[in-house]
Amino acid sequence: MNETLKVIAKRYACRDYKSEMPSDEILQAIAEAGIQAPSGMNRQDWRVIVVKDKELMKDMESEGMSYLASLEGKSAYNRIMDRGGRLFYGAPCMIVVPIDQKQFSSAVLDCGIVCQNIALAATSLGLGNVICGLTGTAFASGLRAEEFSKRLGFPEGYAYGGSILLGYANTVKEPHTPDMDKISFVE
Repeated sequence: MNETLKVIAKRYACRDYKSEMPSDEILQAIAEAGIQAPSGMNRQDWRVIVVKDKELMKDMESEGMSYLASLEGKSAYNRIMDRGGRLFYGAPCMIVVPIDQKQFSSAVLDCGIVCQNIALAATSLGLGNVICGLTGTAFASGLRAEEFSKRLGFPEGYAYGGSILLGYANTVKEPHTPDMDKISFVE
């Protein structure tokens, strides 16, 4: 099996991180892998923002947990609480990928490709990671969305698209078992 397929096969969603910050060199390499993602008509309707600011992450995590706690259905909130009550699982840093709202439908797909590139690059460089859709809860209520957008340096007209938590894994686990029944061939 080639190296790319090995990295894909071993990647898992890390939800327990050491506090050690990855080096800027590693974070730069991962960010560059993100921007090498293809995009519809090469519009690149996304940005890649490396977040090392612990206070900003703490504020976003707090806002996200408050939002989840305010929902009538408590399943997401309870799931996070069962995992230690940390929306970002103690990750020391993250990459946020905002997208251009004018190109929303294509930018969402392109954002997913960027996030996958970042996750695979992080795995290949020895970092635990998880594509964290729940980061969007910090923007969901609208109360602090503008503040977080400014603090993160979103360009005008951009909104939260996705994020990837990064760090050295405190606990390593096996990747999920692929369901081979999901594959079919049409001949």
